[in-house]
Amino acid sequence: MKKIIILFLIAAACLPAQVQKLTLKESLEIGMKNSKELKISHAKLLSASAQVTAANSFLLPQLNFSAGYMRLSNIPAFTLSIPPFIPKPITIFPVILDDWTMKLSLQQPLFTGFKLTSISGAAKYNYDAAKYDFNNDENSEALKIQSAFWNYYKAQQNDKVLDENLQQINQHLEDTKNFEANGLATKNDLLKLEVQYSSTKLQKIEADNNLDIARMTFNQAIGLPLDAKTEIETGELATEKINYNPKDLLSQANNNRSELKSLQYRVEASNKNITAAQAAWYPSVYLIGDYYYNKPNQRYVPPVNEFKDTWDVGVQLSWSLWNWGYTASQTTIAEQNKIQAETSLSEMKDAVNIEVYQNYLTFKRAYDKVNVSQLGVKQAEENYRIIKEKYNTQVASSTDLIDAETTLLAAKTSYVNSLIDYELAKVRLDKSIGKKIY
Repeated sequence: MKKIIILFLIAAACLPAQVQKLTLKESLEIGMKNSKELKISHAKLLSASAQVTAANSFLLPQLNFSAGYMRLSNIPAFTLSIPPFIPKPITIFPVILDDWTMKLSLQQPLFTGFKLTSISGAAKYNYDAAKYDFNNDENSEALKIQSAFWNYYKAQQNDKVLDENLQQINQHLEDTKNFEANGLATKNDLLKLEVQYSSTKLQKIEADNNLDIARMTFNQAIGLPLDAKTEIETGELATEKINYNPKDLLSQANNNRSELKSLQYRVEASNKNITAAQAAWYPSVYLIGDYYYNKPNQRYVPPVNEFKDTWDVGVQLSWSLWNWGYTASQTTIAEQNKIQAETSLSEMKDAVNIEVYQNYLTFKRAYDKVNVSQLGVKQAEENYRIIKEKYNTQVASSTDLIDAETTLLAAKTSYVNSLIDYELAKVRLDKSIGKKIY
C-alpha cells in the first residue's frame, strides 16, 4: 500500500502544472484582492476613520475613575485638655494609619475657543480625503493590472505571429528543396530562405523571452507567484470610434478625479486647523464634577475610620495669557500648510488637464493606427499571395518571397500592437477623466 501511495505522489509531481487561463475581469478580481498597495491604502482609510472618532470623543463628557491606598506613619494624635475643667485629654484628630481613596470625575467642555469642534471638523475632512485617496489607489492598481494584462496579451500574440511565420518559411524551405532537386531553384535560393529562417528563429527566441517577462510581470501585478502558469483569454478585439469633445473630457476630469477631491478636502481641513491653532487666544471653560468615597474622608471633622461619600460640582476657566508666541507660531504653521495644500491642488489641476489632453490625443492616434495597420495587413496578405503563387511557378525569386513574408510579418505585428495600444489608450483615458476602470 505504501509503495502505491509513493508511486502516486511521484506521478503527481511529474505531471505538468495546470495552466490558469484568466480573463481581464478575473485578473482584476484576483489582483485587487491580493494587492499590497490597496491593503496599505485601506489601513490608512481605517486610521482616518478612527481619528474622526477620537476627535469627536473630546466633545463628549469625560469620565475618569481613580483609587488608591496609603499606609501612613504613626504620629501622636491631636488632643486637647484644659485643666482643671477638662483634666483628661480629649482626642480632637485621631490618628488613622490606613488611607483609602476613590474618586469619580466628570468633565464636560463648554467652550474651548472652537478648538475641539475645529479638530473634529478637520478629522472629518481628512477622512473624506482618505476615501478619495483609496478610490484613486484602486483605480491606479486597476490600471497597473490592465496594463500588465494587455502587455502579456501583446507578447502572446507577437509570439504566435512568429510561430505562424516560421511554419510558413519552413514550408517554403521544403518547396524550395523540391524545386532545387528538379532544377527549378538554385542553391542560393535555398540559402536565402535558410538565412531568413534563422533570422526569424532569433526573433522567436527574443519573443519567447519577452513572453516570459510579460508573464512574470502579469503574475506579480495580480499577486500570483512569478512562475505561475498563466495565460490570457480575451474575446475578439474590436475598435470603436468615439468622438470625444476635449472640453467635456476636461470638465469630467475636474469634477470626478479622486486626487482633486482629496486635495479639496485637505484644503478644507487646513482651514479647520487654522481655527484650532488660534483657539489658545480664547479662554476654555469646563463643567466639572467629582464624587469621593474615602476612608477617612477629609471633609469630615474629626475624621472617622470608615468610608464616607462626598461630591462637588463647579465651572472651571483657564486662559493662557502669555506663552511666548507659541499660539502665533502654531497659527503661522497652519496657515502655511493651507497655502501648500492650495498650491498642490492648483498643480494637480494643471497636471490633470495635461494628462487628459495627452491621453485624448494618444487615443485618437491609437484608433487611426488600428485602421491603417489593418489595411496594411490586407495589402501585405494580398501581396504575399501573389508573390507566393509566382514563386511556386518560379516567376518570382526567393528574394521577392522573403520580402513579402517579412512585410507580412511586420504588418501582422503592427496590427496586433495597434489593437493592444488602442485598449490601453482607452483605459488610460477613462482613468484620466475619473471613471472607475475596474
